Amino acid sequence: MKKISRLLLKLKSYLIAMGPFGLFAIAFLDSFAIPMPAGVDAALIVLTVSHDTARMSWMLLYAAMAVLGSTAGCVGLYLISRRAGHRALDRFSEKKRKRVMELIDKYDVLSVLVASLLPPPFPFKLFVVSAGVFRLSLFRFTVAIAVGRAVRYLIEGYLAVRFGDEAINVIQKYSTPISLGVIAIIILIFIVRTLVRRARRPQPVSGIEG
Repeated sequence: MKKISRLLLKLKSYLIAMGPFGLFAIAFLDSFAIPMPAGVDAALIVLTVSHDTARMSWMLLYAAMAVLGSTAGCVGLYLISRRAGHRALDRFSEKKRKRVMELIDKYDVLSVLVASLLPPPFPFKLFVVSAGVFRLSLFRFTVAIAVGRAVRYLIEGYLAVRFGDEAINVIQKYSTPISLGVIAIIILIFIVRTLVRRARRPQPVSGIEG
């Protein structure tokens, strides 16, 4: 196990040296099936703070590549899970599977979007696998992943631009309240949108009494 971890660490270091395309590969592998040491988040921050000038522009590029790579990896895992059926869920505990099934059944792709925002060790891949097994809409699943990852990586990227090398410490300290705050905003938007849609529905015309 330690040998595999060392190999993955070397691979990640090699990919980081490749810049944006390396970050795309890290994000793809991490979301698809190969968990990378320290994840995409640390790689995004390291690459962003490595620039002394035009840091915001570089950050936007890195965030975009991370979103594309992560979304592609999640879609790949979704498609495999869709074919593999419930066997893909066997690697997770029954308690976690049951809880995720309930969340997806109740909140659909909104649960996937929220899960994509939460930092490790949250079992995000279980949501991706479950989405494939339950055959959620591929388009809506992809949009949810892309939006969730974009919000997450843009926030981390901004913190890297703002705090430089200290961004990792800031994220480790405040990742939970930041994530919960963003999730609360997303849920509020979803609720307001649902209420507006219901209000716009035409009301049934009651019968006219003679």
